[in-house]
Amino acid sequence: MTLSNYHETLQGLSEGSVTKHFDPYLDIDWDSPEFAVHSDDPRWIMPDEDPLGRHPWYKAQPVERQIAMGLWRQAGIAKVGIDFEQLLIRGLMQYLTSVPNGDPEFRYITHEAAEECNHNLMFQEMINRIGYRDVVGMGSIDRKLTMIIWPAVKYFPGFFFTMVLGGEEPIDHLQKALLRSGTDLHPMVHRIMEIHVAEEARHISFAHEYLHRKVPSMNPVSKTVLSVAFPITMRVMLAMIATPPKQFVDKFAIPAEVMREAYWRSPGSQHIKRDVFTDVRALATDIGLMNPLAKRVWRFLGIDGPVSRYRSEPARRAA
Repeated sequence: MTLSNYHETLQGLSEGSVTKHFDPYLDIDWDSPEFAVHSDDPRWIMPDEDPLGRHPWYKAQPVERQIAMGLWRQAGIAKVGIDFEQLLIRGLMQYLTSVPNGDPEFRYITHEAAEECNHNLMFQEMINRIGYRDVVGMGSIDRKLTMIIWPAVKYFPGFFFTMVLGGEEPIDHLQKALLRSGTDLHPMVHRIMEIHVAEEARHISFAHEYLHRKVPSMNPVSKTVLSVAFPITMRVMLAMIATPPKQFVDKFAIPAEVMREAYWRSPGSQHIKRDVFTDVRALATDIGLMNPLAKRVWRFLGIDGPVSRYRSEPARRAA
């Protein structure tokens, strides 16, 4: 990709942020009667697209318990989203200190950070209305792992934007799968997912374009290091974002074996784990990061598989 093409892409993404953006307090009717949260609403039951939601143990629970777990789970996913978005915003702001005057990256990245701030407002409002005050986001170990973001932004920005994708791609894939499935979601959840998916499409596009622009010109050593770090980052970020925290497991007394099967030993959950990364496997292939060593790492981590033919392609067996 030439520099002029890259800048043209950034200009298009920036214009999209102006012409099609959302305000959480203008575009969501929080006080609508249909958005009210009721503890006996079966639409809060976790769907089969959630690894735990499809597990026989969960399906065998009384309906009221399934609903309670589904409410906490939705709030927990939103809280993890807030934690990740806050880290992303700080990393983007740090990155901008090195962007020169006149570079289109400054405008687009600032648009993205503003949108992520709105996502945090949206997620927190949903948590507040669900009412679980004890819900948590990332665990203590996960928070320690995120400390690598700050040196990565300064010394290895290609790795930073790999981490960005690792945080954005799993939740984007799972939300799209839910919206495509026709599951009867609670209207508040459905509206939040619609907005999040629409704006994350730009954010993910930028990360892809950035890596397309930067990675091919890396020196061989840096490129080899990133090729190995790429799948490891995806697998670690999937665990941080998609696996429920210990507080959830303890609160609802979920057996350890159930958690192991759901995340990610059962055949169904292993399919989900692989499907999440079809787009990033295609990206890694396109930018020269899918070398023989990297392929072994993808396979060892259980996230290898086919690549998507186009961005956001649905799982082929489902199609």
